[in-house]
Amino acid sequence: MNLRGIVAVSGRPGLFKLVGQNKAGYVLEGLDAQKVKIVANISTTKLASLEDITIYGEDDDLKLVDVLANLAARNDVPDAKADGAALRTLFLEVAPTHDQEKVYASDMKKIVTWYHLLKDLPLFSEEAPGTEAAAEGGKVEEKLEKKVKATPKPSNAKAPSKTAQPAKKANMTSKKGV
Repeated sequence: MNLRGIVAVSGRPGLFKLVGQNKAGYVLEGLDAQKVKIVANISTTKLASLEDITIYGEDDDLKLVDVLANLAARNDVPDAKADGAALRTLFLEVAPTHDQEKVYASDMKKIVTWYHLLKDLPLFSEEAPGTEAAAEGGKVEEKLEKKVKATPKPSNAKAPSKTAQPAKKANMTSKKGV
């Protein structure tokens, strides 16, 4: 699943797609049905990329991408307005090692809401760009190593510069001829 460019904005409900950046802030487009474009101030707004969000775990933190993939594998994901007990049992199935004391029902509701927003998008079923690059990464590194070996540069070679030339002798003759 490719969640690159999908962000959560502090103080605003829902998810946004990062369209661009200007000197005033980030240009964001809402993923809900309204498709509202906003400019979030750089200095006051906090953006959290969905790729980087983790959930508290008992041993290690769980990535949100993995939890969303587990939710996608299930056929019957309840609505976010379901009671807390139903969400707890859901999370025990999709994220069995999450820390039950630190992950609140409100966090679970938010993740289920995000899942329902993302499940219909084409990015949700698309493969992340990092996984394809990891498989081809070895080939790219070999090509780079061959290029580096093909054109070695001497360590003492310097580019010529204007300041490296000897200074011209100044002519100090005066009008009096002295």
